[in-house]
Amino acid sequence: METGTVPDMTMIGDRLAIQEVLAKHSRGVDRADETVLKSCYWPDSTVAYGGFNGNAHEFCAYLPNGIKRYYATQHTITNILADIRGNRAQVETYVTAYHYRREEDGAGTEMTYLGRYLDRFEKRGNVWKIRHRQVLMDWNQNTTASSINQGPPFDGLARGTRYPEDPMYTMLAENV
Repeated sequence: METGTVPDMTMIGDRLAIQEVLAKHSRGVDRADETVLKSCYWPDSTVAYGGFNGNAHEFCAYLPNGIKRYYATQHTITNILADIRGNRAQVETYVTAYHYRREEDGAGTEMTYLGRYLDRFEKRGNVWKIRHRQVLMDWNQNTTASSINQGPPFDGLARGTRYPEDPMYTMLAENV
């Protein structure tokens, strides 16, 4: 498809479904939610995460414990470019991931990771999921923690946490 071509309704629907999978994957990582992570991959999917290369569902079972070594994380995705060809798509997504490790003495470290996901998506029936993910690192930065999250204006704010305590899960369980 030529750059700038107006997509038809099917293409718009496909792009929205792919974007939802990408957003849910970030949620699954940050909330350490194995079920949400697995929902983003076909059972026979694979990943290349450097430290883990293999079956995606095995990775999804492994990741929550690993991510919990950080007090908080946030994976933000941008610049989603999808080359959709029938039931397959090649998708490049930029990711900025923040990792905050708090130490017992109150000090901590912050690691910022900037990279990209190179995903091969596959549509089976009317469902898109990641078939293979390769993670690329463009650069990262490690620093002493600079966050101050107590006192005005932070007092009284609900705090994000991991599955199942995060307030988002209560919201999702409500009847709308």
